[in-house]
Amino acid sequence: MEKKHILLAEDDFDFGSILKQYLEIHDFKVSWAHDGEAALRLFKQEPIAFDICVFDVMMPKLDGFKLAEKVIQLHPEIPFVFLTAKKMKEDRIKGLKLGADDYIIKPFEADILVLRLHNILKRVQRVQVSVKKATSYTIGNYRFDPVNHQLILKDAVQRITDKEAQLIQYLYIAKNELVKRDDLLINVWGNDDFFSGRSMDVFISRLRKYFKDDPNIAIESTRGVGLTFKVK
Repeated sequence: MEKKHILLAEDDFDFGSILKQYLEIHDFKVSWAHDGEAALRLFKQEPIAFDICVFDVMMPKLDGFKLAEKVIQLHPEIPFVFLTAKKMKEDRIKGLKLGADDYIIKPFEADILVLRLHNILKRVQRVQVSVKKATSYTIGNYRFDPVNHQLILKDAVQRITDKEAQLIQYLYIAKNELVKRDDLLINVWGNDDFFSGRSMDVFISRLRKYFKDDPNIAIESTRGVGLTFKVK
């Protein structure tokens, strides 16, 4: 079985060295960059070579958030995790808005990171399989192409991520029915913890913006229960 390839960006040499060794012991292939600019150069060489990114937030030259923004432009579908010593709410929200799959506060147990990476990669693989099986959908005035990760309105093409594609697909299959929040979290995010809940809220806001040009489409929230994807 081919090893999953991680792009690790961590400027602390001692911590980065130990983490790289630990991940390799657990059958990951790791490319380690000592700052954000070096990580971006590695990623630009071959974006699809990496399966997941692990970025420290506080780095010289290019911080983890800015690095993630540039990586997303090159490869919107790649999952990524932030590592940080900061516990500021603003940073967590910023990471969520960027679409982070997890946000881990230092110090942490390395085996917890390994477990979370495995869970994210399994979830991504399930999404890719389900999306590839699907054909295109007509949703109101939009055409949803899950294979090519596109949401199309007339001649305007919106590129979307794997997670956005799965979220649209899950909601559309249950259109005009109330989808329980916990079911949505388990099926799309893999768990229903606080971080995943906040992440889902960010993604729902994003989908509302994507579909805003068709008044016959709405994503309605029932407080404390779930969501209804209404399509007239």
